[in-house]
Amino acid sequence: MNFELETKDIEAIASRVIERLMPVIRELQQPDRLMDIEETASLLGKSKGQLYQWVNLASHGLSDFPFRKAGRSLRFSEKAIREWIQKKSLRR
Repeated sequence: MNFELETKDIEAIASRVIERLMPVIRELQQPDRLMDIEETASLLGKSKGQLYQWVNLASHGLSDFPFRKAGRSLRFSEKAIREWIQKKSLRR
């Protein structure tokens, strides 16, 4: 099977590819933000106690809840939290 594409067809395909890639590119260009426990609890609509439970489970390998320790403080990547929310909603 051999066929030729015209220039206008190639340009149309390229435009559609770019159109689909632009949201991904924009997302990658946005800087990440580290949040503290209060900001994260507010974003998730959960209590700080619930977040501490999720962190405890994750620190023992029983959960994939994203967190980082900064000394004695907990920090949460906004991008990682949003990805976790999306992944969690897809599992249902």
